[in-house]
Amino acid sequence: MTHRELVESLWHAFDRFEFAAVADLLHDDFVCEWLQSRERIRGRDNFIAINTHYPGQWRINIVRLVDSGDELVTEIVVTDGQKTDRAVSFFQFKDNKIYRIREYWLEPYAAPDWRQQWVEPMAEESWTE
Repeated sequence: MTHRELVESLWHAFDRFEFAAVADLLHDDFVCEWLQSRERIRGRDNFIAINTHYPGQWRINIVRLVDSGDELVTEIVVTDGQKTDRAVSFFQFKDNKIYRIREYWLEPYAAPDWRQQWVEPMAEESWTE
């Protein structure tokens, strides 16, 4: 499998709530880091468990995938039908498996008034594309 296929397979399995299916995609020394909450998930079993027990039924859409060869980056939109979030994930590979993921979960915030003259607001639907 190519790096692109590994990552697409991971996100598609997560979208179908088939978390255990990603075990074969992950390296024995797999690590995932969630930077905002300063958490490190060490090992494929812990990664699968935390996603299996994550509250809600989240659907995942890959918005952008950039493959540099050695590293791959995805931008995804996740939604449970009521709340929509966006994440950027950096993937590293070892022995043709996903070795490391560093994720940034983006929280939308209100733009400050001082820069209104130079920007235009984005509609909610454009944020999920």
